[in-house]
Amino acid sequence: MNITDPIADYLTRIRNASRVGHKVVEIPASNIKKAMTKILMDKGYILNYKFIDDDKQGIIKIALKYDPATKTPAITSMKRVSKSGLRKYKSANELPRVLNGLGIAILSTSKGVITDKEARKENVGGEVLCYVH
Repeated sequence: MNITDPIADYLTRIRNASRVGHKVVEIPASNIKKAMTKILMDKGYILNYKFIDDDKQGIIKIALKYDPATKTPAITSMKRVSKSGLRKYKSANELPRVLNGLGIAILSTSKGVITDKEARKENVGGEVLCYVH
């Protein structure tokens, strides 16, 4: 199956799995998806992840995080910003704030895939991939 926008597919798989209460989701791997998964882990949106090498591109296994008392997912919203048909680039002083700093924006910059806070600290802009909160 040919996927036009692999990042949108990545976000949709996580969003759908968390809405129905799955514990683990498997996603085809790529370098940008691996970097985004590391950011989600560092910021506390997922429990754990594992990169599995198969003979093709590899698989990312992500353990989703839920509130133990209410069973609500840690990720309430994931929105793709820059699409394949319309790329969204922001300079360092135009970087968005998601939910006034409660969420994160994931950017692809010349320094790699980083969050909006790290991009402001390093004074670098780039392509806004998605918002997560």
